[in-house]
Amino acid sequence: MDGAKKVVDNIPEGIAGLSYIVDRLRGDGGCPWDRKQTPKSMTVYMVEELYELIDAILEGDSGEICEELGDLLFHILFIESIFRQQGKFDIKDVARVCSEKMVRRHPHVFGDKEARTVDEVKNRWHRIKQREKKQNNEPEKSVIDSVPKSLPALVRAYRIGERAARVGFDWREQAGVMKKVKEELKELEDAVSGGNEKEIADEMGDLLFSIVNLARFLRIHPETALSDAVKKFEKRFRYMEKQLAAQNRRVEDADDQELDSLWERSKDAVTFDSQ
Repeated sequence: MDGAKKVVDNIPEGIAGLSYIVDRLRGDGGCPWDRKQTPKSMTVYMVEELYELIDAILEGDSGEICEELGDLLFHILFIESIFRQQGKFDIKDVARVCSEKMVRRHPHVFGDKEARTVDEVKNRWHRIKQREKKQNNEPEKSVIDSVPKSLPALVRAYRIGERAARVGFDWREQAGVMKKVKEELKELEDAVSGGNEKEIADEMGDLLFSIVNLARFLRIHPETALSDAVKKFEKRFRYMEKQLAAQNRRVEDADDQELDSLWERSKDAVTFDSQ
C-alpha cells in the first residue's frame, strides 16, 4: 500500500494523471491485458461500470458514486487513448465537440432565445439536431433511428414512443392510452385462453409496450418505476423470510394463507423510499 501511495504521489492530479496511468498500462512494458483491448472489447466493461454507477446513485452512497464515476471515467479515457494513438482525436477534441454541441442546443442559456418549460427545451433540442443533420448533408432517416438498438428494451420502448410522439403520432389524452392498455390486456387474456405460446408472447409484448407509453404520458420513467417496484418487493419478501426464519422455517414451509398474512404485515413493517 505504501508503494502504491508513493507512485500515486508522483503522478499528476486530475484527468491528466488518470490519462497518464492509462497510457502506462497500454504502453511498452505495460499490462498485457490492457494492451490487448480494443474499443469494441471495452464496450462490455463500460456497460457494466455504467450499471454499477447507476446502482450507487440509486443507493445514494456518495463514496460509491465517486468511485464508480472514476471507474467510468477510466474507461472513457482508455478508449480515447486508443484513438489518440491512432491519430484520430484526443480528449481535448472530445470536450470541444461536446461543448460546442451543448452551446448550440441551449440557445435559451447561451443565446437570446427563451424556454419556459421542459417540453419547450426538448422540442427545440430536436429541431436544432435535425437542422444540424441537414447542414451536414446527412441522409434523411427515420425519427426513431437515433434510439440506440443496444438499449435495454424498456428504455428503448420509452425512447421510441417519445420520438413518435414528437412528430405527432401519439394519443391526444391520457384516457386513450389507458383504453389501449385495457385492450391489450384483454387480447393477452384471450391469447392465454387460446393456449398459443407465440400469440401469448406477442400480446405480452404489446401490453408491456402500451404500459410504457402510459408511463410516458404520465411523465413517469418506466425504468425508474419498475426499479422502485422491484426494490419494494425485495424488502417485503426479505421481511417475510426473516419472520419465518425466526421460527426456523422457510417460505416454502408456509401455506398460502400464512404467506398472504405475512405479505400484508410487511406493508406496514417495511418502509420504502423511492427517492
